[in-house]
Amino acid sequence: MNTDDIWVSVEKLTKSYLALNLHEDIDYDKFYLYSIVTHSTAIEGSTLTEKDTQMLLDYGITAQGKPLLHHLMNKDLKTAYDYVIAMAKEKRPLTVDFLKKLNGLAMKSTGSEVSVMAGNFDSSKGDFRLCSVRAGIDGKSYIAYQKVPSRTEELCVALNERLKDFEKKSLRQQYEISFDAHLDLVTVHPWVDGNGRTSRLLMNFLQFYQGLVPINIRKEHKGEYIETIMKFQDTEDRKPFHLFMTTQLACFLKAEVQSTQNH
Repeated sequence: MNTDDIWVSVEKLTKSYLALNLHEDIDYDKFYLYSIVTHSTAIEGSTLTEKDTQMLLDYGITAQGKPLLHHLMNKDLKTAYDYVIAMAKEKRPLTVDFLKKLNGLAMKSTGSEVSVMAGNFDSSKGDFRLCSVRAGIDGKSYIAYQKVPSRTEELCVALNERLKDFEKKSLRQQYEISFDAHLDLVTVHPWVDGNGRTSRLLMNFLQFYQGLVPINIRKEHKGEYIETIMKFQDTEDRKPFHLFMTTQLACFLKAEVQSTQNH
């Protein structure tokens, strides 16, 4: 099935999903957010399950035998998502400071001060990197750190422009704004750590902003997810990533509709 066919399916599934009024269930949004948090940190190496995350966030109970670092990652990311949801309701415009805030919230307990030749920065506060970073052992270097502030500013300006009159855009166009934001931010790679989490935060922020169903990239699809990002960074072809994200959305909507209808 190509991307066009999947979007036809997504539009139908979205109508069916919204008709279920799942958000009237007081716990539905909470547990879906816990799932998003769990899978986002799992992509970065966390071993916590959705049940572990629930026990941690609802009761303050840590999972036996699992690293404290993983618990801190999930707690911080949940705080970041709470902020994202609140800002989306206010229709907050995108700025460099806003993106720094997202990264700082996500990295609050696991980041640290970093000292390099160009100076000092704090990765727990969302400071931009002052050093070079690479994508994997044999990967390409990301853009020079000197270019990060201007490139991030350009990204914010472009996204604010695309968000104008978003209500008049098609469902596909609205989602693709968020997909492109994710791709572009992770490709700039403004921070020494937390770029993936922050890019997913930004993507979901734009989905909340536009009243869309937020997409949860599940850990079992990590390989394909990273592969489509790398393909874009090598070729500037956004289609594989768009197709991956659209497929993720379609699968989620279909599963939720079928599960609810079968009860």
